[in-house]
Amino acid sequence: MKHSVYDENGRRVAVRMCVACRERREKSALFRVVKEKGKSALLDEAGNLPGRGAYVCKNRSCIERAAKIRALERGIKGEIPKEIYEVLLKVEE
Repeated sequence: MKHSVYDENGRRVAVRMCVACRERREKSALFRVVKEKGKSALLDEAGNLPGRGAYVCKNRSCIERAAKIRALERGIKGEIPKEIYEVLLKVEE
């Protein structure tokens, strides 16, 4: 997938990279975890919270891999509580 992707109406589509599988996907196909300044990490369901974010695919294998290799922690440069991974796995089902 190239950097600039367009939909059938010719509008540009946001593309982001999964921290686990390193594949580029449309932003809507990924979960975003964000670390707001001075706060802990949280799941950004709307995808528009301020702060440093990292994206992971909406499938169990990528979420488990991200937890195993601590990819989300590196992506946001901070700690991720286990509850975030539990929420991601429940939402994915």
